[in-house]
Amino acid sequence: MKLFLRKLLYLIIMLFIISLISFIAINLAPNSFFASGELNPNITKESIEQLKTIYGLDKPLYIQYFSWFLAILHLDFGISFASGELVKNEILQRLPVTLTINIISMFFIFVISLYLGIKAALNKNSLFDKFASQLSLISFSMPSFYLALISIMVFSIHFEILPIAGLHSVPDDGSLVYYLDYAWHLILPIAIITFAGIGSLTLYVRSLVIEILKTDYIFFAKARGLEKSQILRYYILPNLYPPVITLLGLSLPGIIGGSVILESIFSINGMGLLFFQSALSHDYPVIMGILIIGALLTLLGNMIADLILLKLNPNYDAK
Repeated sequence: MKLFLRKLLYLIIMLFIISLISFIAINLAPNSFFASGELNPNITKESIEQLKTIYGLDKPLYIQYFSWFLAILHLDFGISFASGELVKNEILQRLPVTLTINIISMFFIFVISLYLGIKAALNKNSLFDKFASQLSLISFSMPSFYLALISIMVFSIHFEILPIAGLHSVPDDGSLVYYLDYAWHLILPIAIITFAGIGSLTLYVRSLVIEILKTDYIFFAKARGLEKSQILRYYILPNLYPPVITLLGLSLPGIIGGSVILESIFSINGMGLLFFQSALSHDYPVIMGILIIGALLTLLGNMIADLILLKLNPNYDAK
């Protein structure tokens, strides 16, 4: 309970700091929505000033910030400059898709990296170890957007196996066919995020397991005649989970950030594509809302990782 309260306080403080930095950075941007050509070019300066008054942009920055921060505590992110809709509603419409893609991808990254890393370490210098290491290096060095373009060319255009873009090609009637079609469209994006994420984690798991195998308790476990499966279950995995879960929680921002590029390439109507479109049109309320939601999800991910570690190890102390 003490850890939970401490992490909750940390989350609130970090959210305040992130919101302040994001607000300052957005207001230091060279252009604004009202001067970016998104409005009618024939609009008068008086009309623009009137719009700024309506949105509260005529007030001092510190008043704008505190008004906005108090509003986001109630999940009120304001009104979009571009659409005139509530930012909260636009984000909530796109958030489930982004969360679905990232949660499934993180699950596959975790499972595949553990398998490759552990098996490579247990069979050090074997053919499988060399294969896993080379695969990890390719994954680590391959940009996700480049891999996405190649995958589209190969699987969608040349072989015509997977869809090129979008989330569905049949009407949303709630039937099984619709959900199967939905899952079919997610295969390529999830596969790319997974492949781009397994490289560093696989190498990290491999190095950890190799170090664990050098410890005295592994030596005595082998001396007692324990089988490989028993050593793996009772000695390797319990010592492997804490650092891997911590690293997975820290990698969450990169995975969410990668959604901006992939959702734009695959025309997936998620939070990443909304962020990209809002950045092009200088729709600052939407940009700020997505930044705060992304920061909140990242902080919550790290908190959940710490709570999982506490469950696995009651003596764990996350500072």
